[in-house]
Amino acid sequence: MNVMYATCLAARGVHGEESLLSHPHPELGAPPKLPKGGLRVTPLGGLGEIGRNMTVFEYDGRLLIVDCGVLFPEEEQPGIDLILPDFTTIRDRLDDVDGIVLTHGHEDHIGGVPYLLRLKPDIPLIGSKLTLALIEAKLQEHRIRPYTLEVAEGNRERIGPFDCEFIAVNHSIPDALAVAIRTPAGMAVHTGDFKMDQLPLDRRLTDLHAFARLSEEGIDLLLSDSTNAEVPGFVPPERDISNVLRTVFANAQKRIIVASFASHVHRIQQILDAAHEYGRRVAFVGRSMVRNMGIARDLGYLRVPAGLVVDVKTLDDLPDHEVVLVCTGSQGEPMAALSRMANRDHQIRIVQGDTVILASSLIPGNENAVYRVINGLTRWGANVVHKGNAKVHVSGHASAGELLYFYNICKPKNLMPVHGEWRHLRANAELGALTGVPKDHIVIAEDGVVVDLVDGKAKIVGKVQAGYVYVDGLSVGDVTEPALKDRRILGEEGIISVFLVVDSTTGKVLGGPNIHARGSGIEDSTFAAVMPKIEDAIAKAAADGVAEPHQLQQLVRRTVGKWVSDTYRRRPMILPVVVEV
Repeated sequence: MNVMYATCLAARGVHGEESLLSHPHPELGAPPKLPKGGLRVTPLGGLGEIGRNMTVFEYDGRLLIVDCGVLFPEEEQPGIDLILPDFTTIRDRLDDVDGIVLTHGHEDHIGGVPYLLRLKPDIPLIGSKLTLALIEAKLQEHRIRPYTLEVAEGNRERIGPFDCEFIAVNHSIPDALAVAIRTPAGMAVHTGDFKMDQLPLDRRLTDLHAFARLSEEGIDLLLSDSTNAEVPGFVPPERDISNVLRTVFANAQKRIIVASFASHVHRIQQILDAAHEYGRRVAFVGRSMVRNMGIARDLGYLRVPAGLVVDVKTLDDLPDHEVVLVCTGSQGEPMAALSRMANRDHQIRIVQGDTVILASSLIPGNENAVYRVINGLTRWGANVVHKGNAKVHVSGHASAGELLYFYNICKPKNLMPVHGEWRHLRANAELGALTGVPKDHIVIAEDGVVVDLVDGKAKIVGKVQAGYVYVDGLSVGDVTEPALKDRRILGEEGIISVFLVVDSTTGKVLGGPNIHARGSGIEDSTFAAVMPKIEDAIAKAAADGVAEPHQLQQLVRRTVGKWVSDTYRRRPMILPVVVEV
């Protein structure tokens, strides 16, 4: 990802001491050696984007990683399954890694762990009971047996030179933790994802008393969740959704299909409670949903009345008004169950009168995909209930009011907004400034930008490689940006193939050109107009002594490309094949 903050500052007219950056760097080079007694923070994901959260802390030559998640692809990344953090900067230092602290079990915080442990399987994983259970199940599919250390709120563990204390935070998944990292350089506190729901379903509050105690000790650097920093006020309690779900269940005449994240235990609990109240049976659809809910139930995080959950294969024996299906696909993922239902590509077929509930927020960038699914479901007669027309979801991230309250408790000496796009990071920085954090102690960084905490002051010192690493099937990192560009061209503009045979001695055309188009919207018969242009170009090249096949292929590509652009204003991919005889 390019370092863009200097451009953003210039566009906003922010300069000098008024900047919310420790110092505006138009260009950043490699970071210098970490000063003795300093703490280095290197975000490799999650800053400038929603997803693939990963932060590396370094002290005295040792490393501690907090989270290692994935980012889900957008429409302009066709064929990509997942996007990982770039491990390049730590690949040669994996022996220096003392552990990976996982703040909670969402995919954007744990989904990249299997790919990192492929490089070194014995890196210890530290997390809560549910978080470790979810990642262990995922690692089992990758045939990795991890070293784990289970922790809970209030625990304090020495991990190499890092003295880590774990604090309870409320989020949209049970067992979420913040972590306070003490070193001789100072204390850094990473919130993970959090909010301050005062009536949480599991009665597990964000431990403000613990944060106040840390504040008294002195929080030298606070890395704080920025996702909802633009949203005023406080996030509504999760409990508010229960009444809305009851209303939906009471009015539903046929099947109810709920799409949610496979790790959203609290939301699934509310669905189970409503189903039980209205005499319906529940079936989980999708491998990740079945796996995660089984783990949550076995560990006691999900309360399931006897006989409520049934196998999806038994649904045909139940009347429609007694059926609830819980599946994945709330973000419009093309291969998820809900998208396939909308496309009539799933064993479960939507019929007139079904009710579909999208019980999640929209991740930025997924809007078009989600509304495409909603339209598809509506076309088949479903009543689609989503956040836009009913209160079926509340966020798991603190809004501006909560963040102000939180900063007034923590009183950090330095603030580094994390987990958010640029607009979220800047809004979070401004909230910190309002509560009294000095502006020159607020660091807005993004992926790859290195921040050092030295002598009580955090500042940007350089940058490291932190680009996107694409997962496509079994391929990790093999798909590059140029390859994605080719895929986009193929998908948007189509392909034109040109085949011709030339005399290796004279360079004259002996056969062809044969031209065919796929997906370009251009009829093959129209290519008669460009064939003389190709023959003339080949003849001129032969007269100039150009006969090497690769050079002739480039000549054919330019000739056909210019003709298509001039005639149709299109830019399809052109594949020339020149054979010498």
